[in-house]
Amino acid sequence: MSKVLLVDDDLVFRELLEQALAEEGYRVICAEDGVAALSILEIESPDIILLDIMMPNLDGFGLLAARKEQIPVIIISAIDCESDRIKGYELGADDFLSKPFSVKELLVRMAALQRRVDLVRSERICSIEQIKDEVEFDDLQYCVSIASKRVLLTQTEFKLFKYLFERKGEVITKQELQRSVLQKELGKFDRNLDMHISNTRRKLANTELPKTLINTVRGQGYSFAT
Repeated sequence: MSKVLLVDDDLVFRELLEQALAEEGYRVICAEDGVAALSILEIESPDIILLDIMMPNLDGFGLLAARKEQIPVIIISAIDCESDRIKGYELGADDFLSKPFSVKELLVRMAALQRRVDLVRSERICSIEQIKDEVEFDDLQYCVSIASKRVLLTQTEFKLFKYLFERKGEVITKQELQRSVLQKELGKFDRNLDMHISNTRRKLANTELPKTLINTVRGQGYSFAT
């Protein structure tokens, strides 16, 4: 869990925790509320989210409900009551740590969460191995059938998925996908391709299929699971 998204409206607390985590080798991205965090999640893929509850504009519960990617979340909050804990877990949080806390305890909890994530990931890899060859394409309805499960996609999502599938084992750069599928050059601040990939992964997850059928190769592009 090398990349951390820290979401907290307390500037002093943010800076102190950012420095402490950076000293442990983490790359920390900060957001002052849920709205800013959602914007960051459109372009970044953190390994874990450290999330406060009480924030302006969009609180922690709102962010949990609005996020598209099921990224591991540890709630860090000065509010510690049973109802908030339950609500956090119901919305998909993985752990709850009450302020004030020691950085050492936070690191231990992050490590424990990493072990659980690694276990789930290994199970998904086995699942991918079983289903990756059971893929059929319906070019008229822009539908992909994977292990008897149908995923309805937009035309662009369908073309991206098929393009990656037909090149299994290859890392396809964003520039190539942009030119070959979206039919335009990739601009410096263009996140359109990333949005299509994110939406496709969400539809896979909603159909109980592994989002990791489409892999992100950091600094290079995307690849279909091999």
